[in-house]
This record gives sequence, structure tokens and C-alpha cells, in this order.
Amino acid sequence: MQLTRFTDFSLRVLVYLAMHPGRLCTIAEIARCHQISEHHLTKVVRHLAAAGYIGTVRGKGGGMALARDPTLVNIGEVVRDCEENMDIVECFNSQRRSCPLLPGCTLKSVLAQARKNFLSTLDAYNLQQMLGRGNDAPSGLAQSIRIPSPRVPSSV
Repeated sequence: MQLTRFTDFSLRVLVYLAMHPGRLCTIAEIARCHQISEHHLTKVVRHLAAAGYIGTVRGKGGGMALARDPTLVNIGEVVRDCEENMDIVECFNSQRRSCPLLPGCTLKSVLAQARKNFLSTLDAYNLQQMLGRGNDAPSGLAQSIRIPSPRVPSSV
């Protein structure tokens, strides 16, 4: 199973924002960090804001931040919200069922179970755990993401 780039970028935005609590982050800085298009991120940010994961502030000095505590952002829920469909194979789509193996094929039920297990695994994690700061977080995730520290102007 492969997630769309939209879902991948959505997860990256959420992790970035969770790693920078207490401040507004911009699309430009996230795009630079992950070396991805600001245009793509704009669509992602709009979706995440509409879904209630992030809050945005427009204008000069604006940006975005998490709208929920990271412990309340479930990874499985985010994936379900971002993926247009979870059709692993054609027979999962009710409009396109041209496979000659139907209706006697049992592969669909095996793949349905695999999809259920995939989502169940994602449901077991929240955004806070993706930061690599807890004992039950996937090892090395925070260390593998190199996020530049924000520049703080020195007082003159």
C-alpha cells in the first residue's frame, strides 16, 4: 500500500508544527525544510485547517500552528482524512469491478484484512509519539528529520 504525496505532506506538516510549539510556522519554511513545493503545501494546509488539525493566521506575521494537542491527533485519522480512497485493488471500487476472478475470488477479503491491519496500526499512534521524544515513539524519527532552528535576532 502506498500513501499519496498529499497524505505524506500532511503528516510532514503536522510533525513540523508539533516540533515547533508555541509559534506560528510558515508554508515557506516548511517547504524549504522538506524541499517540496509551496504550491502543494498550500493545498495541504487548507485541507488540514478545514479538518481542524491546524489553525492559521493570515497576513504579515501570520502562519500556522497545531489546533489540537499533539496527543489528540491520531495518525490513522489523519491518513483517513487525507486519502481520497483506500482502494488497494480495483475490486474495492464499486464502480470499477471488471476483474474476471469476481465473485469467487478470496483475495479481496485477504487484502481487506491487510488494509484493516494497516489502519489499525496507524490508529495506535498519535502525533506526539511521532516526535521521537517518548519511549514508545518510532526510534530515530525526530533525529532523521533535520529542521533548522529559527533565527532569533540578537539584541543590539
